[in-house]
Amino acid sequence: MAKWGEGDPRWIVEQRADATNVNNWHWTERDASNWSSEKLKTLFLSVRAENEEGSCEVTEVNKLDGEASINNRKGKLIFFYEWNIKLAWTGTTNTGVKYKGHVEIPNLSDENDIDDIEISVTLAKDEPDTNLLALMRKEGVKKIASALETYISTLKTEFTQGMILPTVNGEQSEPTPLPVCKPEQQKASECAAGNALKSKSVGVKIPTCKINVKDVFLTSPDELYRVFITQELVQAFTHCPAVVEADKGGKFQLLDGSVTGEFTELVPEKQIAMKWRFKSWPGGHFATINLTFNDKAGETEVCLEGKGIPASEEERTREGWQRYYFEGIKQTFGYGARLL
Repeated sequence: MAKWGEGDPRWIVEQRADATNVNNWHWTERDASNWSSEKLKTLFLSVRAENEEGSCEVTEVNKLDGEASINNRKGKLIFFYEWNIKLAWTGTTNTGVKYKGHVEIPNLSDENDIDDIEISVTLAKDEPDTNLLALMRKEGVKKIASALETYISTLKTEFTQGMILPTVNGEQSEPTPLPVCKPEQQKASECAAGNALKSKSVGVKIPTCKINVKDVFLTSPDELYRVFITQELVQAFTHCPAVVEADKGGKFQLLDGSVTGEFTELVPEKQIAMKWRFKSWPGGHFATINLTFNDKAGETEVCLEGKGIPASEEERTREGWQRYYFEGIKQTFGYGARLL
């Protein structure tokens, strides 16, 4: 998959026909501070951990001091971000007793690896000891670290759109991975993909293939099944508007229309079958996607089988499901587990 800053010709190109910043030579900068503040607040306020003792959740962002920016020089993107963060959290026991505390993250910076970021969790002054502190320090910290990873990842994907300028020679790019939801970029990418596939979409039988993907999630089959068919949850892990009609024969539309389809079978906790397509595929062509959910003693194994996928789209489809569905769900809801 193309990655920012690695020189893949589908993403990073040499010149622009109108001679604006030719060869991406000039240093350009984009301020990401306001976007980062809103993104971090949203991610932190969704943090929640629970066990048999009770639950803990981040309730307030008390301090978010810092800045973030992205620079483009000669087609390479350089990221700068540095934040000093203080959060408030509340723990509630199963009997309804509440405890309050603080979280400090003093060194969220591009100079530190995610494992080196310090996340300190304490109880508020005069609060008595509680087992919920241990819960927040273990599971809560994991959820906060996942939120930080999501922030860094989206900063390097969503917010960078348009910083690398298109080519002068007018060549059509290969179909790109699932696009992020910036309307102007999406319109351009759909146009390019549509032109590239135009010759295939007019009465031409295209070669197809089958894919199989497995992954494991730290949640129950019931919870994971709900994530795939609930509109609000789909919007959360795709970070885009979506339409999801969770019935047999119901339609769905994700990523501002880049992915569409129809549910053909819905068996709660067990199976989701669907007709599924990228918008850039030949008109009227759908793949069949079947998801099965297997309970694995506290974890859920998901097995995806896809049939009828255009052969030229095999890798794009596989990586799109892995990255934008499976990894998106793990990062958003904290269901991370090892990959099979």
